[in-house]
Amino acid sequence: MLVVVCVKQVPDTTQVQIDPVTNTLIREGVPFIVNPYDTHAVEEGLRFKDRFGFKVVAISMGPPNAEATLRKALALGVDRAVLLSDRVFGGADTLATSKVLAAAIEKLGEEEEVGVVICGKQTIDGDTAQVGPGIATRLKLAQLTLVDRVDELEPAAKKIKVSRKLEGRHEHVEAPLPVLLTVVRELNRPRYPTVAMRLDSADAKVELWDNSVLGLDVNTIGLKGSPTWVSRIFSPERAKGEMLGDGARDPDGAAQLLIDKMMEKDLLAL
Repeated sequence: MLVVVCVKQVPDTTQVQIDPVTNTLIREGVPFIVNPYDTHAVEEGLRFKDRFGFKVVAISMGPPNAEATLRKALALGVDRAVLLSDRVFGGADTLATSKVLAAAIEKLGEEEEVGVVICGKQTIDGDTAQVGPGIATRLKLAQLTLVDRVDELEPAAKKIKVSRKLEGRHEHVEAPLPVLLTVVRELNRPRYPTVAMRLDSADAKVELWDNSVLGLDVNTIGLKGSPTWVSRIFSPERAKGEMLGDGARDPDGAAQLLIDKMMEKDLLAL
């Protein structure tokens, strides 16, 4: 049984800047990293491998240099890495991205049964959290999002029980296999690769699949297949704070200053 883990190469958002003239991202000199949530997805896939003997396949859609991201997954112990790279995949939004990834997972399933697909809950460059559910919908898989613990996995019975981290509470749910999970940071602590595994990963094969392998309609993928377009990116202006009196020594005076300021800006209806 296969565990397929989706990983993405993303720019280090702590170092991203925006060109004030063109309002586009300045990519020159910005390092790329593995999407942090995806590292937890890889780790959980490897734990399934350790416990049940599953084969773990890491897939990523991106430019040729995304191969480095997959080599990091190989260094951790995944069995196979597939890079989905083609010019016709470029410019994809979440809808078109999920179509390409779903097609790749479906193709892997023709070789061996896919039991679990794991994605990070979202990527730090897009923050939409739409790709995982998009894959599940296209493949008609049960989907369990925001997973922070796997309580039980029974390959023979083909069922899984997990805990989902929701706002202010947890939800415990069960679903049949095959299933798609999107995971949060609390799920696990990612392992580190050994020196030997790092060296082995440098020579390991990363398979390249372009659209000639997947055979998708070019009008439904990449920029052509993306109904959402980014017209402009900008940095929000930071509002300057203002100290309104001494709230500790004179709370009534500070409160009155706040009321006066809000009335000046028509923010308070009396």
